[in-house]
Amino acid sequence: MPEQPRLIKKYPNRRLYDTRTSSYITLADVKELVLNHEEFKVVDAKTAEDLTRSILLQIILEEEAGGAPMFTSDLLAHMIRFYGNAMQGMMGKYLESNIKAFTEMQGKLQDQARAIYGENSPVGQDLWAQFLNFQGPALQSMMGAYVDQSKKMFEQMQEQLESQTRNMFSGFQFPNYAKTGEEKAAPSPAADKSGSQK
Repeated sequence: MPEQPRLIKKYPNRRLYDTRTSSYITLADVKELVLNHEEFKVVDAKTAEDLTRSILLQIILEEEAGGAPMFTSDLLAHMIRFYGNAMQGMMGKYLESNIKAFTEMQGKLQDQARAIYGENSPVGQDLWAQFLNFQGPALQSMMGAYVDQSKKMFEQMQEQLESQTRNMFSGFQFPNYAKTGEEKAAPSPAADKSGSQK
């Protein structure tokens, strides 16, 4: 039977209580649990509402307020604009899958380094940093190409939609609407009669 996630209760005075160790802990302690890949769940002590996400966001906020933030103001603004947008769910899954892939790649490289150089070898510990130094420009170039390709695909899709819309409504007569690339419709017989009676 799989082990239950570590339960942490949050009290109204904002204190966090670790039920496994029967002691109060700090946000820094929760961060250590995250870094150690420990499964945990934070709940409201009175209502049992799940507060795990809000605690994790609080940790991110503190990290971002530190010396080396990960997110720029522009990126945060873009992320905020995705809320309530049709793309919100897809963007969340996209970010999650990419971070998981990146983490798996990091884990495999570190496992290989430990197998070759030993558990505490500085060479093994620095291997990931070296990999990023060498691969950083290549990864940025690859991501840039991916974004450019996505933009082109989106533009092509937009052009196809516009073309389909024009074809769909070309049979209907709307005021001030004329088919692109075609001459305007000839005057109606009624207009001819009115024009010929002089």
